[in-house]
Amino acid sequence: MKESLNLIDRVAVITGGSRGIGRVVAERLAEAGMSVVVNYVRNGRAASETVQAIEQSGGRALAVRADVTRLEEAEKLVTEGRKHFGRIDVLVCNAGVWEGAPVEELTEALWDRVLEINLRGTWTVCRAAVPFMKEQRFGRIVIVSSTAGQRGEANVSNYAASKGGQISFAKSLAVELADYNITVNVVAPGWVDTEMNAGVFADVKFRRNIESSIPLKRIATADDIARPIVFLCSEWARHITGEVLNVNGGSVLCG
Repeated sequence: MKESLNLIDRVAVITGGSRGIGRVVAERLAEAGMSVVVNYVRNGRAASETVQAIEQSGGRALAVRADVTRLEEAEKLVTEGRKHFGRIDVLVCNAGVWEGAPVEELTEALWDRVLEINLRGTWTVCRAAVPFMKEQRFGRIVIVSSTAGQRGEANVSNYAASKGGQISFAKSLAVELADYNITVNVVAPGWVDTEMNAGVFADVKFRRNIESSIPLKRIATADDIARPIVFLCSEWARHITGEVLNVNGGSVLCG
């Protein structure tokens, strides 16, 4: 079964791969037979722990520090991964932040920070990885967006704009890169039980209200998001490109 995924001996770069969704994606791709490059910015200890966990399970991993808002560092991330493992087959654009404010209180700095990390950080790593994928005539790019990028979200308009931008960017790249056997898809999670949302979920009443609003009556785990990402990277999804895969328990039904 694992062999049919066609991931054995391929190489993946995961931005924001040291914790949350990114860490679980790295672990699941390694389980499927891939070598993984775990990107981080500040938390080197978490990145090392992710690498150690993968290696202890028999996988291969490398931690690389890079701030993907800077093109030169995104290029370093991809180049170091390729130098270490010999190729780059998969790119998972996961690095992101969820920060916002009512529009009249939204500062220029906060607007720029969220767009820089979420949207520019997606562009930089794609720009760095695509030439190698074109050379190989093979690649899989998966961008982690959000339901906010499809329907909007009050009080985080900057975040929603960045996530909507990721979706439009992915659809454009899907057409642009199709001749090179490179697919580009998006996973759009709803609420996910990760460190990024720990603050709001500390309010038990708020969490219960969220759970009751989801048709499946549960908040997604990081693994619920990681497994669809693995699918989109695999041979099983070879004829899917330009798609947005909603993983939200039925809470947002977007076409």
